[in-house]
Amino acid sequence: MPKSARLLVAFAALLMSLGYLLPLWRVDLVAPQYPEGLGILIKVNTVVGVKEQDLNSINNLNHYIGMKRIEPDAIPELRFMPAILGGLVVTALLVAAIGHRKVLYGWSVALGTVLSAGLYDYWKWGYDYGHNLDVDTAIIKIPGMTYQPPLIGSKQLLNFTATSWPAPGGWGLVIATVLVGVAIWQSHRASLPAPAAIA
Repeated sequence: MPKSARLLVAFAALLMSLGYLLPLWRVDLVAPQYPEGLGILIKVNTVVGVKEQDLNSINNLNHYIGMKRIEPDAIPELRFMPAILGGLVVTALLVAAIGHRKVLYGWSVALGTVLSAGLYDYWKWGYDYGHNLDVDTAIIKIPGMTYQPPLIGSKQLLNFTATSWPAPGGWGLVIATVLVGVAIWQSHRASLPAPAAIA
């Protein structure tokens, strides 16, 4: 690996470590009765409201449609995510220190696998909350209606507009992934034989 690629991977590790300090994902809900909006922030080890009472307000609203409460302690992934993120950061630093192209390639596959699994898990989590409704206790019942928030982007759910995007820590992961891609490109170019000189 050229020095520039090693520095990019080290910087990517620094960006990924921001996930311990900054939220990874944000979901906002806006409706006429809530013009200021409600929102949740998904952190590496918990889920909180954007404002202090937002999570409680969302849980109270979800009760009307039979959706189960969002309880951080009941989400097992939140117990493992700090260790998984730490593993990515430490191994990224090892890749930068070792400086071997094949090690970078192998680690980048692991990085892509972990991030893809995280996105799938978030989608599955939203699917479970949005589809598995307690119709017996629901006050509002609309046959065939589901309430899964979007994975990315906006979606209309009854009179609420739900928007889901990476939060600052999540954007750090996105940028880190791009930097790793650049490091792979640089390492590959450095491995190519030099063009023959024209006599």
